[in-house]
Amino acid sequence: MFIELIKNPVLISVVIMLILSALRLNVVFALVISATAGGFIAGMDGNAIMNAFNSGLTNGAKVAFSYAMLGAFSIAISRSGITELLAGMLFKKLNKETTPRNILFFKYMLLGILTLAAISSQNVIPVHIAFIPVLIPPLLSLFDRLQLDRRAVACILTFGLITPYMFMPFGFGQIYLNEILIKGICSSGLQVTADMAPKAMLIPALGMVAGLLIAVFVSYRKPRNYDNVKSEISETHAPAAEVQVKPLNVIAGVAAIAVALAGQIWLDSLVIAALAGVLVFVISGVVSMRDTQDVFTKGVYLMGGIGIVMIAANGFAGVLKATGTIDTLVKLLASGIGAQKGFAVFFMLFIGLVITMGIGSSFSTVPLIAAIYVPLCIKLGISPLATVAIVGVAGALGDAGSPVSESVLGPTAGLNADGKHDHIYDSTIPTFIHYNLPLLAAGWIAGMTL
Repeated sequence: MFIELIKNPVLISVVIMLILSALRLNVVFALVISATAGGFIAGMDGNAIMNAFNSGLTNGAKVAFSYAMLGAFSIAISRSGITELLAGMLFKKLNKETTPRNILFFKYMLLGILTLAAISSQNVIPVHIAFIPVLIPPLLSLFDRLQLDRRAVACILTFGLITPYMFMPFGFGQIYLNEILIKGICSSGLQVTADMAPKAMLIPALGMVAGLLIAVFVSYRKPRNYDNVKSEISETHAPAAEVQVKPLNVIAGVAAIAVALAGQIWLDSLVIAALAGVLVFVISGVVSMRDTQDVFTKGVYLMGGIGIVMIAANGFAGVLKATGTIDTLVKLLASGIGAQKGFAVFFMLFIGLVITMGIGSSFSTVPLIAAIYVPLCIKLGISPLATVAIVGVAGALGDAGSPVSESVLGPTAGLNADGKHDHIYDSTIPTFIHYNLPLLAAGWIAGMTL
């Protein structure tokens, strides 16, 4: 079993992608190379690989366009002065409380606010990563003033983007837990109910909380000075001059955010929501018709990188699915573990981690594994509650720590607005260590005890 496992094209291509990314090769290049390698190892010819890759690209086009529009909206918001007003208020408060004790309190208060904002983005105000390029860039100078390690912020944002949907049946959690996880398990032959999902995912969610606490209070609690960190932003894309804060512009900014939020919730369209927000700025005179070209161009620069990575990730996933070896990988597990429950639970979680790390989406992983995992759990005498936990965690594993996951790309987009935050070493690796390892352990405990 072990030899066949390490020869599997899916596993090999994911490992190649992670190694190339760790060596600082651009993620898009790493995705293309690893997809090609995986296809050839699976026996596909060059034309078949490229056809599968190109077919997958179309699945990411909608996301990329949405992110470009979101970037334009973020730039328009910065023109209103509302973000400068927010940062100025925080700086003013910080200047009045310069004792070490007060600065420490202010630091953790700010981290707490960011945690609540990230969690709320999944349920209370379901905008997913849309809040990050709006909220985070104007706070970077404040982070530097506090000598706050941005890796802690990356871990906080990723925690807030993942934990709510894997535990709370609201917003995106309603989709993941009820429409994907529970429905997938039921369709695979095991009757479970929606009220079982939060109970089954409680222990795994506590594993995520443990990872968050370790990241904030242990790993990245020490001050980090970014003054000596060389910015990757060229002079061409240097930050614009400080925006003058005007009351009417700020009011327009608040109105634009409210309109965009309403559009996102009621129309379920990030594109329309962002466009409506930009139009509010145009109508109010904050942004002129002529300046919309510049706003869009800078918006694409701000968020377009995420879109391109997501497009390439969909192409990569298209090749992995076309090889037919994802099913082989899962079936290999089912045929090789025998009746050893502990071993079986661990490898079910591990295979889920590998698949999600490759395709970058928990929501896409569950349908791929449920059909095999559910009968296997029934065969091993694993309870329905534990089965829900195993399949749910196997899907969620890898969302944190994958170079192509929105939950990691989103934080990078905000924290790297000044070019001082590395996607792999400051977002991907920290979130992988602090979430996948505790989640793997907590998922195993849930699978063995529930």
